[in-house]
Amino acid sequence: MDIELRHLRAYVALCEEGSYTKAAASLHLSQPALTRTIQQLERIVEGRLIERTSRRFDLTDDGAELLTHARRIVADVDGVVAQLRSRATIEIGFAWLLPTTWLAATRRRYEALGGRITLRRVDDPLAALEARSLDIAIYRRETRLPNHLASRVIATERRVLAVAASSPLAEATGLRWADLAGYPLVVNVVSGTTDAGSWDPADPHRPIITCQNFDEWIELVAADRGIGGVPALARSRAPHPGVVYVDIPDAPPSHVYLAWHAKPTTSPAVARFLGVA
Repeated sequence: MDIELRHLRAYVALCEEGSYTKAAASLHLSQPALTRTIQQLERIVEGRLIERTSRRFDLTDDGAELLTHARRIVADVDGVVAQLRSRATIEIGFAWLLPTTWLAATRRRYEALGGRITLRRVDDPLAALEARSLDIAIYRRETRLPNHLASRVIATERRVLAVAASSPLAEATGLRWADLAGYPLVVNVVSGTTDAGSWDPADPHRPIITCQNFDEWIELVAADRGIGGVPALARSRAPHPGVVYVDIPDAPPSHVYLAWHAKPTTSPAVARFLGVA
């Protein structure tokens, strides 16, 4: 049998704690398991490393020499692992209209630490995150997350009205958010920002046309099936010849969120990303 890293970790912990009970607890091992590991190590090196007495815990000369090397080896391995983790690639999923200014700054800071970011467009980033096919989800729709996911607001965006170019609303002036409460509404139920609940009180009889993604949503608005509400950056990022974006001064803002797996633990790469995000 060859010396394994677990032998060296156990030996260093035992020497630093000076007690099998304390060392076993720090390693999350049972005391008998730790004792067997140290006994294996002594058989491998074919010599006594620890002088065991009822009152004292002393290292033999060979034990002291091994401790010096074991500390260095464990520290070197941990350092390499930390460096590799710092260069880990994390995958970020989004449905539409990435907040590019935020992303550019965050990517620059994360990659300065040695990490890498890849982007993937998916219709439902939260579902992909749940399936662990993503590390981070960017989403806008306000929703209650399961307990094992955590979220953070990364941006607040001005909301505008989207209407068909043929709609009388495209030329209207002085519109207020409340004026729009009765119009048929196109709702992207997966990743949209605006639904009937965006008006208070919500009209239970309001016609709602639902869809599953942004492409369907914008085509339904262009076809004058209903109005919609989107972040103002859609005006420059998602122009459509059949859609006009109208400023509504008192439109409620919408938010952009990050979500990630927080339980049982957050991965080191994701935690590092969150630190710069």
